[in-house]
Amino acid sequence: MSQRILICTDLDRTLIPNGNLPESPGARQAFARLIARPEITLAYVSGRHRQLVEQAIREYLLPAPAWVIGDVGTTIYQVGAGEWLHWQAWEDDIAASWRGLRSYDLQPLFADLPALELQEENKQNSYKLSYYLLMTADVDALLHEMSLRLNVQNLSASLIYSIDEAADIGLLDVLPARATKLHAVEFLMKYQGFDYANTLFAGDSGNDLPVLASPVKSVLVANADARLAEQAVALAEQQGTLAELYLAQGGFLGMNGHYSAGILEGVGHFFPELDQWLQADHER
Repeated sequence: MSQRILICTDLDRTLIPNGNLPESPGARQAFARLIARPEITLAYVSGRHRQLVEQAIREYLLPAPAWVIGDVGTTIYQVGAGEWLHWQAWEDDIAASWRGLRSYDLQPLFADLPALELQEENKQNSYKLSYYLLMTADVDALLHEMSLRLNVQNLSASLIYSIDEAADIGLLDVLPARATKLHAVEFLMKYQGFDYANTLFAGDSGNDLPVLASPVKSVLVANADARLAEQAVALAEQQGTLAELYLAQGGFLGMNGHYSAGILEGVGHFFPELDQWLQADHER
């Protein structure tokens, strides 16, 4: 197979089996064999910062990526031979949304909102302002109020809400509007010579929605929340991209569709030649 393919995957509860449902035996090893093929370029797309991505690679024996889009899309690194090269062009691209301001400049805007608790310092960066949120919080009302305050300051921002199932707590990231996972994936595609025909994204959570409903071929792993699947389908229908969204069901290669098994299922769905290779690899 000569076509170059870019596989972009979220980590927690997508490639990493750290959710509430079981992982199929051998799924991660099969994923690693797929990534070892010369035409595959692997990018991790995660809310984690660099140190936590490196920790995950060691702890879960994940294949080494060529690229890491980290901090919910606010950083991009090129990875090779143990060296992580920070891609300054990406930060220059997203900086315009905040008119020269940094995340610490935005903190006073929300200091009086009791539902918000600042996350630890190592989970913040220049273009990522992150909060914890109780599961009982009125998320819609909070996001509306925060959006109003940002608009008054003429700041273009994305408010990304997701849930840490293991900790049973909400996560809220304030990012430059251009710093979504989708724009980061498209930026990487553009500058590395990939397009919508040969790029695949895999995800499981709320901050993956912009990509899942985009023209990028995407798979939602089977362990994702059913409500998120409904949201992804509705948004993709609205945007005319439903054909580019695949919901893993399980059964592919005798696996359950959770985590890396779901990614493999999506690869098989969108790329027939790789499907044949995966089937042959499984039989071996």
